[in-house]
Formats: sequence, structure tokens, C-alpha cells
Amino acid sequence: MPEISPSKYLTQAGWGDVPHIDAKAQRELLAATPPYLRDARSKGQPSLGAGAIYPIEWSEVSVDPFQLPPYFKRAYGLDVGWNRTAAIWGALDTSNDCIYAYTEHYRGQVEPSVHATAIKARGDWIPGLIDPAARGRAQKDGEQLITNYNDLGLHLVPAINAVESGLWEVFERLSTGRLKFFSTMQNLKAEYHLYRRNERGAVTKQFDHAMDALRYLVQGIREHGKVQPIKKFTGGRTVIGDSRAGY
Repeated sequence: MPEISPSKYLTQAGWGDVPHIDAKAQRELLAATPPYLRDARSKGQPSLGAGAIYPIEWSEVSVDPFQLPPYFKRAYGLDVGWNRTAAIWGALDTSNDCIYAYTEHYRGQVEPSVHATAIKARGDWIPGLIDPAARGRAQKDGEQLITNYNDLGLHLVPAINAVESGLWEVFERLSTGRLKFFSTMQNLKAEYHLYRRNERGAVTKQFDHAMDALRYLVQGIREHGKVQPIKKFTGGRTVIGDSRAGY
């Protein structure tokens, strides 16, 4: 759960926590509850009801972690900010056009070098997609920040930042089973439940860092994702057989 404040915490309670609702009654209640409210009412997980941008239960779009094949194309989306910087890594199975979001970086109030070190530890060959404005006050600020991160050893390219088309692409993939989340991604899960529109239909800019990073990833992994290089060992020296193919 994203931090609310040092003095506030959240307690969740669901149907399974109360003795007067038996299993039969729980099944009947669940059947009568809209899908986007089921986790909120049965498990006490935060939900925004009809305002939710992705009104699909987490249980329907999450999978247990598994070993990713080396031939899956990989990339990550990166959303930067002083209070919170988030990166979401994904792997694309081109045989069925399914993206698996498999790990995350979620931290605030540290220098870019700290984020860069954590990101490179997950594979310094993996390209990243970052907001062209990079939460700066102007486009120039974003361009400078991208340059700074690239100087720290990251491989970043500007992401597509067409918000509404990006939201639709993510929703379409979720709806058709072509975007799955590893169940271990707790920060992404928390934001997924809170991501919403306000009364005017605008996206609420709060607890959205992982969601923005996810959108950059989904829109850019097909074009910019890379397959993990396969290294060969020759005379004690590690080389790549074909630098273009990566093996």
C-alpha cells in the first residue's frame, strides 16, 4: 500500500473476517457484486468503483512468477519524480503478443544515481522508456534529465506520452488477456486499485507513478524491447557472437 503519512495506516477487512457470513452467503454476495467491486467488498481492498480506470479484478490479470524465457523481448517504463520514482519491467512473448510485467522499482527522495544503480542491477542491457517531460517544468527539463540518467549508464528513449490512447491500449490488453502482472508486484497492485478518474473524467494525478511507468512500457516494448544477449565464452573472455542478433 502506498504510504499515506507517517501517522496513518490502513486496516483491511473482508467477508472472510466476519463469522456471521457463511460460505454460501459469500458466494451469493459475490455473484451479485459487479466485478470491479468484488475485491473491495469481499477482501477489503481499496477500490474506486465506477471511477476505476481499469475495472478488472487483480486476480484476473495477475499470475504466479515464472522463469522468463531468454527470447522474450524486455524493456521497462520509468516515471521519475523526487517524491516517488517508479520503474516497471516487462517481457513480451511475441508468439502470442502477451506482455508480462514482472518486477518493479519504487522509491522516493533519493538522488538519480541511487535509482540508476537499482535499475541497472536488473539488467543493464534492458532499454527504458521514460516520459519525455520527465516531470520537469518544461520539455527542456525532461530532456536534460534523460541525458543525466543516460550518463549514469541507463539506456533510455522518450516514451509515447499520449495518455488516453495509452490507457486504452493497456485496458484492451488487460481485457483480452495479453497483459499479465506477476503477483509479487505489491506497489503496482496498490496503485492498480487506486487508479481512477475524478468527477470531471480526468485522470487523478495521485498514486500514479507505477501506472504511468506501465503505460510507457506497454506502448513502447514492441518497438524498443530487446532480447537478452547470449554470451559465449572463448579463451576465458566473454564475447557476444553476433552483436546485432545478440547471440
